[in-house]
Amino acid sequence: MDFSIAWQKINQIAHDTMAALPNLLFGLLVFIGFLLIAKGIRSIVERLISHREHGSESLKLLISRLAYVAVLILGILVTTTIVVPSFTPASLISALGVGGIAIGFAFKDIFQNFLAGILLLLTEPFKINDQIKYKDFEGTVESIQTRATAIKTYDGRRVVIPNAELFTNAVTVNTAYDKRRLQYEIGIGYGDDVARAKKIMIEAMREVDGVLTDPAPEALVVDLAESTVNVQVRWWINPPRRTDVMHAQDQVLEAIRNKLTENGIDLPFPTQQILFHDQTEETDGDRKRQREGWPAGKGEVPKPRAEAMRAGQEQAAQAD
Repeated sequence: MDFSIAWQKINQIAHDTMAALPNLLFGLLVFIGFLLIAKGIRSIVERLISHREHGSESLKLLISRLAYVAVLILGILVTTTIVVPSFTPASLISALGVGGIAIGFAFKDIFQNFLAGILLLLTEPFKINDQIKYKDFEGTVESIQTRATAIKTYDGRRVVIPNAELFTNAVTVNTAYDKRRLQYEIGIGYGDDVARAKKIMIEAMREVDGVLTDPAPEALVVDLAESTVNVQVRWWINPPRRTDVMHAQDQVLEAIRNKLTENGIDLPFPTQQILFHDQTEETDGDRKRQREGWPAGKGEVPKPRAEAMRAGQEQAAQAD
């Protein structure tokens, strides 16, 4: 069996590897150098933006990451040119032109999230530490990356949302403004003085620490319900973070309840009246003599149905 051809191939591979080894080592050193340069440029950009008076955290992340990626891509191109001398930027462009469409379809979602992340960081509809609500998720923004945004929910869980969804759908930013209005509906009895009850509610809200006087708290009648007259109380707080909202609502509702009770204002619960109709009377269904479910009165009371039937049978027998 002749192994000469295989041996020649092995020798050729070994010779080519040894010839390319200096280029590989030098290219590796160059790439490590570019990697260190990229990290240094990212740190410099972060420090420069942090020293600016209005430099935002999101903008710092965007520019530093773009600078890091740009230097890293340049390092990969230089390293490839060193390791493969026949490689040129023109060959890279031609290769990308051939496979660009396939790559675009394969990584469509990744590119979409990447572009959406850049636009979110530039436009800043929300920032890190803002509290936002997206669909069923609500919490504090922890990080805005180029692919996804991470929020920490109020019960201590992390939710990672793709940037494309946040960019194309409605997002509620609870901390976009310094003030926030809270509201709650309170039902009072129909026999109570509505104007007096509203005045008492406003006084109770003004006595709570944290309720702003400008805009002033207010109370508005919003519904005449089955058992109550519903009054909507509104008040403003600052700052509008979740913990402040919950504590303000707790204190305001407690103060209003105590104040209304002290002043004799009724806080009724829903009631329902059930009327049973007596179907054993001779006048069953005769609305002129008896209202459904109510006694006929002290005067002419209808006879029970059995007695009326017996009297009718007796009259029929006498007639015969």
